[in-house]
Amino acid sequence: MNVTHLECAACAAGYEARRLHNLCTQCGKPLLVRYDLKRAAKSLTKESLKKRAGDMWRYREVLPVERDENITSLGEGWTPLLLAPRLAVEVGFAGELFIKDEAQNPTGSFKARGMAAAVSMAKELGARRLAVPSAGNAAGALAAYSARAGLEAFIFMPKDTPRANVIECQWTGAHVTLIDGLITNCGAEVARRKEAENWFDVSTLKEPYRVEGKKTLGYELAEQLSWTLPDVIIYPTGGGTGLVGMWKAFAEMEEMGWINGRRPRMVSVQSAGCAPIVRAFEEGKRFADEFPNAQTTASGLRVPKAIGDFLILDALRESDGAAVAVTDEELMNGAGEIGRTEGLFVAPEGGSCVAALKKLIERGVVKAGERVVLFNTGAGVKYLESFVEFEGKRR
Repeated sequence: MNVTHLECAACAAGYEARRLHNLCTQCGKPLLVRYDLKRAAKSLTKESLKKRAGDMWRYREVLPVERDENITSLGEGWTPLLLAPRLAVEVGFAGELFIKDEAQNPTGSFKARGMAAAVSMAKELGARRLAVPSAGNAAGALAAYSARAGLEAFIFMPKDTPRANVIECQWTGAHVTLIDGLITNCGAEVARRKEAENWFDVSTLKEPYRVEGKKTLGYELAEQLSWTLPDVIIYPTGGGTGLVGMWKAFAEMEEMGWINGRRPRMVSVQSAGCAPIVRAFEEGKRFADEFPNAQTTASGLRVPKAIGDFLILDALRESDGAAVAVTDEELMNGAGEIGRTEGLFVAPEGGSCVAALKKLIERGVVKAGERVVLFNTGAGVKYLESFVEFEGKRR
């Protein structure tokens, strides 16, 4: 296709695209895919998109898979962008409020996008045994897409991962190991064993392709809003691949002449019990220290150290954005507000965006008349333990 090379996001070292790579061998930071965007724009046009299938592969020219037979798809992408007027009234926002509902992806979360791209490329480049540490939804997505591609999946999750995620992985054929500790402990186990076990590590931003699937969020937002980007994007952030991917998509679209240079203000939301990005943002740091004793019921936000921290923080600062921490009580209440007003049973991570929006309105960061997009990254049915526990505390 139109891939020219891989490039280190930190030191700009170049790498051959048609080989399996994890991190930059010179500085240990993530690699990003680079394209010949002039060539891509010859066939990928706003007009041509009107005739394409409603999935993420409609942006084929800026996705890395070369041969169609290697595309591993369950119909991911092109999720609804829902206007949320009743929620806007509920939170006191006098502007246009939207929810991008990623729960309607295969496997019930936004992780389907990234794993569709990563598994497709692993298949194309000859990997046969894939491994990942996960707090839940990435594991389910890897298990499903590996099964679809005929590859083996080896998954490591904390023992307190929501039960639905564990069962999902087991019933889609993955090898599942539960670990005492956090996702960082799971990642350490993958790193320790991957060479001996001949696993290819598809951890968040430790390979170049999950971010390519996630960047389609940015392309979809632009297309669904008639090529006018929102003023603010509020995004729940664990590993941050979706936020990084959208920022990459906006840069690509600008280079292709699809949008102007005015980009959304990016807002990263984290739980107060695990907020390394918020802390680094407030302290003016480019890299985030590992967050001690990380705890939150929103398992997707329980990432005490993200390898793409500097990419997240760069996007926040370049966009004049913000980083907001909310309590578990606030994010669970936010999930309830979305459910009562708009009929969506969202993940706790989705609820965190409502709690953050309230704080941003109070601080005058989000203003009346602006267009704001909240992201619900997963289905509430995967977090039943969280909702049952929260109900118990309220009684």
